[in-house]
Amino acid sequence: ILVPTTVYLAVVIAACVLNFQRALALFVLTVLAIFFICWDFLMGRYEDRIAEFFSPCGRFLRKQWFWLKWIVWVVLITALLLWLILDTAKQGANQLISFGGLVMYVLLMLIFSKYPTKVKWRPVFWGIGIQFILGLLTLRTKAGFDAFNWLVIQVQTFLEYSDEGAKFVFGDKYIDHFFAFKVLPIVVFFSMVMSVLYHIGLMQWIIKKVGWVMEITMGTSPIESLVAAGNIFVGQTESPLLVRPYLASVTKSELHAIMTAGFSTIAGSVLGAYISFGISSSHLLTASVMSAPAALAISKLFWPERETSRVSLTGGTKMEKGDAKNLLEAASQGASASIALVANIAVNLIGFLALLAFFDAALSWLGNMFDYPQLSFKIICAYVFMPLSFMIGVDWEDSFLVGGLLGYKTFFNEFVAYTNLSKLITNRKNGGPMYLEGEKQYMSIRSETIATYALCGFANFGSLGLVIGGLNSPRDILYG
Repeated sequence: ILVPTTVYLAVVIAACVLNFQRALALFVLTVLAIFFICWDFLMGRYEDRIAEFFSPCGRFLRKQWFWLKWIVWVVLITALLLWLILDTAKQGANQLISFGGLVMYVLLMLIFSKYPTKVKWRPVFWGIGIQFILGLLTLRTKAGFDAFNWLVIQVQTFLEYSDEGAKFVFGDKYIDHFFAFKVLPIVVFFSMVMSVLYHIGLMQWIIKKVGWVMEITMGTSPIESLVAAGNIFVGQTESPLLVRPYLASVTKSELHAIMTAGFSTIAGSVLGAYISFGISSSHLLTASVMSAPAALAISKLFWPERETSRVSLTGGTKMEKGDAKNLLEAASQGASASIALVANIAVNLIGFLALLAFFDAALSWLGNMFDYPQLSFKIICAYVFMPLSFMIGVDWEDSFLVGGLLGYKTFFNEFVAYTNLSKLITNRKNGGPMYLEGEKQYMSIRSETIATYALCGFANFGSLGLVIGGLNSPRDILYG
């Protein structure tokens, strides 16, 4: 290990000396790798000593927490009020509407909570707070925006390598059939890469770090924290398998958190597909990360924990690994595993779009009897979801369009919704008329951005069956 490490460090140093700007990304990644390797080493060998060293601070905080918590609350509320005043003065009243919508949704979850008097507010406030901090860093600060923009460019460049395989198999005119031969190969490529990363253990390591952060800050159990972190990268049926040995003993609140985390995020394998639609990759990536802590916050508000988790922080958790024996086998298994996903995406889109066309034709036929032939499923969904889209901050004149997209996402799937959002974005970029035959053709960039975040998740009726089936299988196996 020493020789390869020395050679690698020598290469990094040489690259930085020749052109530091060009080698900046390599330098940052190397520094992060060294930091986490040192962290794992120190925690692995001296965790007890470190805990003992900081134990006086912990005892002091526990002893003085009764009055310290009031100081913390006063500071946080004051900071929030100042932020709202300054941000509203700078950005406009729409920010207050968004904040009001957040409060409304929290109150709705509390009203319909399983045990409203047993809610522990720590995970709720920490989950919303982490989401707020991530959004602030990536969207409102130049350094955070530049860093995330750099990451987005790397992701887009990486996904474009799938074009080589698609071109070889389908020919130079593969883009003529954009979705089948351009979008779906991205799913195959990303699935293969994720399988390789799981084989070498990198994904498990990243997921455990992200899960540990949420566990320490939000006070959630190791199981639900790991699954929520895993959902940032993998699908809603794959992430629970990371903690397969513990699924048989999870509490009802933990099970609810696992399901909620699956519905609130999207899989990395389909992330590339949405990016290829023309949806903002930076917002998709941000939404995927931000949704993990928010999902735990909402879950713990809707179904508070009343039992004791059987897996503790000190006990640790073992994560499932693949059964591939080498990198080539892992890559092959990843590509083969994507066959079902690609087929599922294709047949669902064919079926849902055909069903949607039938619904629209039937509704138009019914509407024509009352001199309203333009009646459609989209219009019904738009009216139903219009108030909800307005309360998340969408401009009122655009809330009708976003309401329709939310309806598509809920009753069909996010692929159908993003396909329609892509058309609206294309119309805006082409600079055509805003209204055509009385129908709005595109919306503001702000509304597009909010819609991107709102649609970024697997929350639809079809996914409910997938999650129930995915969670039942490993539990049945364990119960024997």
